Amino acid sequence: MDQALWEKCVAFHGHACPGLALGVRLCEFVRQQLETDYAPDEELVCVAETDACPVDAVQAVLGCTVGKGNLLYRPTGKTAYSFYRRSTGESFRVVARRSQTPLSQEERIRQIMTAPLEELFTVTPVKAPMPETARIFKTLTCEVCGEGVAEHMARLQDGKVVCPDCFRPYDR
Repeated sequence: MDQALWEKCVAFHGHACPGLALGVRLCEFVRQQLETDYAPDEELVCVAETDACPVDAVQAVLGCTVGKGNLLYRPTGKTAYSFYRRSTGESFRVVARRSQTPLSQEERIRQIMTAPLEELFTVTPVKAPMPETARIFKTLTCEVCGEGVAEHMARLQDGKVVCPDCFRPYDR
């Protein structure tokens, strides 16, 4: 991975750390596997199972973002990512291999940045079908707080449209 790309990721993330280094190498791996680069729209989709540092590299390098709808978060707490290429239907899940070797932060970054990709990641089939493309939903007005809420997130309570924050769950 070139130095300019690393610096771009550090600037986006805010600091250099082993998690970001792992994300940069993850992006390198995905670019090789799918022969793709930055996704200007939804050509490439990432389902991240963690919200940790590597996800920032996915955004900066591959162009998968929550706002475009091609970065989805599935909270499992695993350093695992499913990638889908819409044009070909190709997909795979990448899981980071854990290193048990105690190293300083700088040593860990260096180790990650120089290790062969196959030592860093395991590839498995994806666990879910390709996500649908992003949809644009009508905005409704919450009848309690008055704020706008996307139609698919609104709830009906006491005959009124309410947002998730104003909804009073019935959990007995």
